[in-house]
Amino acid sequence: MSGRAGRGLSLISAQWRGMNDESGVEEIRMETNYRVAYHKFWQDIKKREPAEITATRAVSYNEDTGQFSVIFFAQEYIADSKQETVYRKADGHAPDIMDAIIILNYLAYAQPLSEAEPRWVSIKEIPGGMIFYAAFLKTAISPLIKAFGHQAQLLDTVAASLGGQPAPMGSSSVLFQAFPEIPVCVVIWEGDEEVKANATILFDPSIEPMLHSESIIGLGISLANRLNKRAAKERSSR
Repeated sequence: MSGRAGRGLSLISAQWRGMNDESGVEEIRMETNYRVAYHKFWQDIKKREPAEITATRAVSYNEDTGQFSVIFFAQEYIADSKQETVYRKADGHAPDIMDAIIILNYLAYAQPLSEAEPRWVSIKEIPGGMIFYAAFLKTAISPLIKAFGHQAQLLDTVAASLGGQPAPMGSSSVLFQAFPEIPVCVVIWEGDEEVKANATILFDPSIEPMLHSESIIGLGISLANRLNKRAAKERSSR
């Protein structure tokens, strides 16, 4: 992984380190760097034979259209190498730029994986994760605590639309397949008057060669955002 640390997403490190910048200048810089990373990953993908990617990832490729089909959080997305676009197959919806970068990173880093015992680790145990932990806590973990920390069962309700399956941890926990090879687990410990609520997002260590560390951070934030939006919608409908 260290040999690739400078590729693509290292260009957007400022996003996580500059989370508290209120000037607006950092936002412009981040958007520019997102676009640079987006195009860099497309170039990395195009340098490879599609068969190399489909041999090591659970994706398909249409030679006539130049399109990869990728399952991301239980929905099918198309990565069109001719147009350099990413969109949801069902309705043509383009994901936000960070999700698109994660999908492209997944394709660009395709390589054979070594066998390993499955286990869970926090973002702190992912190489490079500690650098961004404060931002991850602010943008992913704290919103999860706010949304589910006093209503843990709501996680089970909203997780279904993302293909989530119950897991045996905490007050409530759900296992998601971000990609077919990449599981992610959200755990909520419900709080009360005496015990503070808590939450975490866990990854299998096998994710490390499959995504850049900043993509892993982005993946956790993306999942938290999806869950929080669904929780807000569920509450408003009651």
